[in-house]
Amino acid sequence: MHIGMFCDMYMPHVSGVTNHIRLYSAALQQLGHEVTVFTYGDRSEADNGCRVVRSPALPWGDTGWNFPLGLSSEATSAMSTLDVAHAHHPFASCLTPLKHCAPRGVPVVFTNHTRYDLYAETYVSWIPVRLRQGAITRYLTHLNSRVSMTICPSAELVSWLAGYGVNREKLTVFPNGIDTRPFQQPNTRRSKSDFGLSDEDFLLCYVGRVAHEKNVTLLLDAFTSAVGRNPRLSLLVVGDGPTRAESERMISERGLAGRVVFTGLMPYEDVPGVLAAADAFVSASVSEVYPLVVVEACAAGLPVIGVRSPGVGEIVSTGDSGLLTAENTESLSAAMVSLSTDARLHARLREGALDVAVAHEITASAGRLADLYARLVDSADLNSTGASR
Repeated sequence: MHIGMFCDMYMPHVSGVTNHIRLYSAALQQLGHEVTVFTYGDRSEADNGCRVVRSPALPWGDTGWNFPLGLSSEATSAMSTLDVAHAHHPFASCLTPLKHCAPRGVPVVFTNHTRYDLYAETYVSWIPVRLRQGAITRYLTHLNSRVSMTICPSAELVSWLAGYGVNREKLTVFPNGIDTRPFQQPNTRRSKSDFGLSDEDFLLCYVGRVAHEKNVTLLLDAFTSAVGRNPRLSLLVVGDGPTRAESERMISERGLAGRVVFTGLMPYEDVPGVLAAADAFVSASVSEVYPLVVVEACAAGLPVIGVRSPGVGEIVSTGDSGLLTAENTESLSAAMVSLSTDARLHARLREGALDVAVAHEITASAGRLADLYARLVDSADLNSTGASR
């Protein structure tokens, strides 16, 4: 099959979605399929070995998003040869295949990677909530009525979309997969001393966007409380975002600058080596759909401490591969202290985390995705009225 992956942003911008596309594109190609990524932006950007077709666009500041300025001739030509189109953002990258591929009988798949209502609450809170929710409801319902199938990384997301009126028959649960090998055997293993920390420290690691929707303030509040009860605790924050400066200032004012290290954004290929230095992964986010970074932490053998929520809760089983808590400082702090002071608990949860990773290996997951594509293509062929594709 010739598979088109459509996205509003792509590498070198690093996010859970861009990494998802990169991983599946490579795995599908290894299975013998042809994959083309359709995106927007600077055509001179490196494309990491996969065929990427970029159309002209204007960048939206440093967000990674682009304002499309139309399609390149290369894009329209490449789209004419697709067997299936898979969109990963609900905006231009989904509307494009609906316009150019669906009329030829090519199935259009959409993966809903994000709880758009939570992001709207953070970034356009100035719009009255009824208007926000109304716009999201109308748009998602209309979009999902037009695609062949909507993939939901978690069962919770199915319920969320169905609550907006989306037809459940079009919704399919398909958990995200990862390449476990780099996390189990990183090329370069980092140590705690690389970050100015002692080898005797119990190092918690957060990897992700440093932003309000990730509940970073709660994470830092909980750590502040926990380190007061276990001075051996330290925290590594890997990533960047709009609240990084505020977070660093908060930690400095609390006298914990020596216990919390902010690395800033780093190349994705360096993350496995960083996780190798940690003892556990921690996040307070409740906005995740099915966070790859949690599966990656499990692959690195890190028990996960997190807030009990649908996204993380469908990956981590509390008491088996991590500790899930209520969304408050006291509960999250207590989990940090408990894991860092109980060696037997840590060892048991580490084994459980490795088991989680095995169930998410990318090659098997890509094979299941290819089977799903094939069924859609076969169904489209059966339903064809003879129109040329």
